[in-house]
Amino acid sequence: MKKFLHFIFAITLIFCFSSRVCAEDKIVQNIDSNQLFEQVTLSAPHGDEIDGVNQGVNQGVNQGVNNAENEDSAPVQAVQVSENMTLREKLKTVYNLEVDRYDVPEYLYREPLTYHFKPESKMDNIHVWGAFNAYNDMAFYDNGGVKDKVQFNALNVGVDGFLKDNNGDFRVMLGFPVHSQRNYTQGLFADVFVATNKIPHHRIQIGHFRPQVGMEGGSSSYTLGFFGRSQIATNFGTARRLGGRIKGDYSFLDYDLGLYSSGTFFDEWFPGAEFIGWVNVKPLAKLDENKYGKLKIGGGIDAGRRHDNFFVTGAYIGYDYKRFSAEFEWANANGYNGYNGFSRKHATGFYTTLGYMITKKLQILACYDQFTPDKNFAENKKREFTLGLNYFIKGQALRLILNYVFCQNDTAKDSHRIMLGAQILI
Repeated sequence: MKKFLHFIFAITLIFCFSSRVCAEDKIVQNIDSNQLFEQVTLSAPHGDEIDGVNQGVNQGVNQGVNNAENEDSAPVQAVQVSENMTLREKLKTVYNLEVDRYDVPEYLYREPLTYHFKPESKMDNIHVWGAFNAYNDMAFYDNGGVKDKVQFNALNVGVDGFLKDNNGDFRVMLGFPVHSQRNYTQGLFADVFVATNKIPHHRIQIGHFRPQVGMEGGSSSYTLGFFGRSQIATNFGTARRLGGRIKGDYSFLDYDLGLYSSGTFFDEWFPGAEFIGWVNVKPLAKLDENKYGKLKIGGGIDAGRRHDNFFVTGAYIGYDYKRFSAEFEWANANGYNGYNGFSRKHATGFYTTLGYMITKKLQILACYDQFTPDKNFAENKKREFTLGLNYFIKGQALRLILNYVFCQNDTAKDSHRIMLGAQILI
C-alpha cells in the first residue's frame, strides 16, 4: 500500500512541478469536420475559472459516434503541431497540456509518439500509445475481515493508424488482463479492427472490439467516472467479439447496429450469431446547451444464441447542464452473453449517477447501483452505494481517483471498500 501511494504521489509532483517551469504559448488543435478529433488546448497554466464548464459524469456516457472516443471505436488521431518542432519541444508541450474535455481520452505523449507520413503517402500518421489504470483496494467486512490488494483495470499498449483525409483507420491494442476463466492469449489481442469514415455521418468497423451493449457496457474504460462499471454493464456487456457494425451520427439521432459471433474473447470461433443495436435521440440538439443543457435518451437490444438463446433489453437517459450531470440506465436479461460468459439466468438491474464539477479539475460523483442476478429468487439483490472523487491533472491522461463503496448483499455479508489509484495515458 505504501509503495503504491508513493508512486502516485511522485507522479503528481513531477507533473505539477513541470507545468510551472515549462510554460509555452497556446497551440490549439481544431476539431475535425466530422468531429472525430477532440479539441485540445496546449497553454500555460491558468486559474481554476470554471464558467461554461459542461462536463458529464463520464461513467459510461458515450458522447456520440464521432465526438467521444471509445477505445474500441474511433481512435482520435494526433494533429501535427509543427513539422519543425524538435523532440524536446514536443515533450515540453506535455507539461503545458490543458484538456478541457473529459469525455474523451487524451494522451500525454500523443505528438512525440506519433509518426507523420510524407504528403504523397496514403497514410496520414501512426500513433503508439499506452494506458495504465490501477488502484489499491481495501475491503472491510462486517465480520471484521479486511482485504488489501492492488487491482489493475487497464494495462494496454496500442497502435492507431490513420489514412489521409480521415478516410479510414485501424487499431491493434494489446491487453494484459488477469481473469481466472480465460487463458492469457484470449485477452492479449483486445482490439484488432479496421474502419472507414468515407460515408458522411457514418462509420463502418470490422474486426474484434467491444460492441455497444448498453451505454456504459460499450463505453471506454478510460472515461469511466469510477474504477468499476455498473453491475448491469459488468454482467451483460463489456465483452469483446468478432463482427462488424455501422455507426451513424446526426444532430438529433445516433445509432450503432452490428452483427457478431456470439463467441467472446476468442474462446469460441462461431458458436452462434448475435445482433446488437442501440439508438439515442437528442431532443435538445439544436438549442443552446449553455441555456438548456444536453439531453440524451436511448435504448437497445442484444439478441443471439450461444448454447441457448439470450435476449437483453436496455434503456438510458442522461442530462448535462454546465457543471452538473445525471444519468440513469436500466437493463433486463432473459439470458445474457457478457464479460463472464454466457448465462441462462433471468436478471435485471439499474444504476443512477449524479456528478458535479467543483472546479475545472475536481469532480465529485455519487451512484446507486442495484442488480438482481436471478429473478427466480426473491431475496437476491446486490446494492452498491458509491461516492467518488476525480482530480484531472491532465484530463483523462493523468487522473487521480478515490472511490468509497458500500456493498449491501442479500445473500452475503455487507462490506465497505476504499479504492485509491491513478490513470495514466501516454
